[in-house]
Amino acid sequence: MKPDEIVARKLNINGIVQGVGFRPHIYQLARFHQVMGEISNTSSGVSIHVEGSRENIDRFCRNLPTDLPPLAHITDIAEAPDTVRGLVDFSILPSTAGLLRSTLISPDVSVCEDCLKELFDPADRRFLYPFINCTNCGPRYTIIDDIPYDRCHTSMKHFVMCDRCRSEYDDPQNRRFHAQPNACPVCGPQVALHDSDGGLISCENPVEQAGRYLKQGKTLAIKGLGGFHLSVDALNTLAVERLRRRKHREEKPLAVMSPGLERILEYAHVAPEEKALLSSFRRPIVLLRKKEPCLLSEAVSPRNAFIGVMLPYTPLHYLLLDQGFTALVMTSGNMSEEPIAIDNDDAFARLSGMADYFLIHDRQIYLRSDDSLVRLVAGADRVIRRSRGTVPVPVFLRRSLSPVLACGAELKNTVCLTSGNRAFLSQHIGDLENSATYDFFCMTIEHMKRILDITPRLSRLPQHPLCHGAAAGRHGPGSGSTPSRPYRQLHGRKPDPGEVDRPGL
Repeated sequence: MKPDEIVARKLNINGIVQGVGFRPHIYQLARFHQVMGEISNTSSGVSIHVEGSRENIDRFCRNLPTDLPPLAHITDIAEAPDTVRGLVDFSILPSTAGLLRSTLISPDVSVCEDCLKELFDPADRRFLYPFINCTNCGPRYTIIDDIPYDRCHTSMKHFVMCDRCRSEYDDPQNRRFHAQPNACPVCGPQVALHDSDGGLISCENPVEQAGRYLKQGKTLAIKGLGGFHLSVDALNTLAVERLRRRKHREEKPLAVMSPGLERILEYAHVAPEEKALLSSFRRPIVLLRKKEPCLLSEAVSPRNAFIGVMLPYTPLHYLLLDQGFTALVMTSGNMSEEPIAIDNDDAFARLSGMADYFLIHDRQIYLRSDDSLVRLVAGADRVIRRSRGTVPVPVFLRRSLSPVLACGAELKNTVCLTSGNRAFLSQHIGDLENSATYDFFCMTIEHMKRILDITPRLSRLPQHPLCHGAAAGRHGPGSGSTPSRPYRQLHGRKPDPGEVDRPGL
């Protein structure tokens, strides 16, 4: 090829393009189309420089938005001519930081089929390792502290990769290339089993021993992806009723987790659309109609025709449920109306009166995230609680708005930040009835403002002066000011619907 036949092009891409295998995918695509160049993460997405024949570059650019990794989603591509540099290969450069921080962050997603095969393969070096993951699966939002999405900005920065993991991480042709949570039993996070007083229980296999305790009717606090669950055998009525008493949850249904669809079909009706929801990489809780008689304890969902069901979404869940359970109760690790516990010490302090044993790990959770909840209505899925597996993917608006912070109501709180034509809804926060939930509310706002680089010019708040959300808007989250007390604490009742203006954008 003559030098004057070579052209160059610059592409700036935004969307969910970090932490989802996008760069190694582009590396392979560039090699397939015989173009040279380089790619790097930036604070506004991904930057690509390509050079080669005009025909090859045109093919590369046409295929790029249609041939993507499973978790990637492109929202914008800016393309422009660039200077030919005479590059002889395509390379992946270190991430660069910039002033604009508009890249989208992937939500936490369930473990993929490739990792599951390795998890249960005795010949694999990650056999039965509870933290197996790759670029197509695993934690994202709950472990990220800043962008670009690199290991140094996640809770995995505390774990130094061994030589074998580092080799995978640095190999563009490996499934774990730049998988930020990449680890193995030699260098990664570990699980441990503790009693209700926090004392370490010495055993060869903590997960297996935890399963034995569950079969004995014990209650376990299990550290998951976005926080702790409280778990009992869903077939054991005495265990379920004991958990209800301890958690102060009289009748509200408890969610359950089963190892596979075949087990769910033993106690619930599952339509094809519900099967798709259950099996999606988001792994939400899906409201299903119970079979009568129901195999599960009536105490799981008393006097209710429906039950909330989910499939495992972490390797730890799969290992636990692989011990012969039909279903395990997996309810949030908190006292009713409090935020779920995410820190080990906090869990020991707050859950010791509810859990007999604790199955914990040493990978930090930076931001709590409850399980999402959906229901099939008239053939379409309706999101009841938008949280793990979905947040922080935005809702795309029909027009651009000035940056707005909407704080939501005091009950069932969720906050929203807008930037351009994107509305970023937070994970479920809960009722702002106590200081712990209010602190979580404030922390969530500050965290989202920072990682999304949004400075609101306008706030939409609950109008009742005694609502916590209104106090946050007046004084600003993180200002150190003391919010007003909740309405029911002051008046001994909830406000009438007409007493509080309905907030909205």
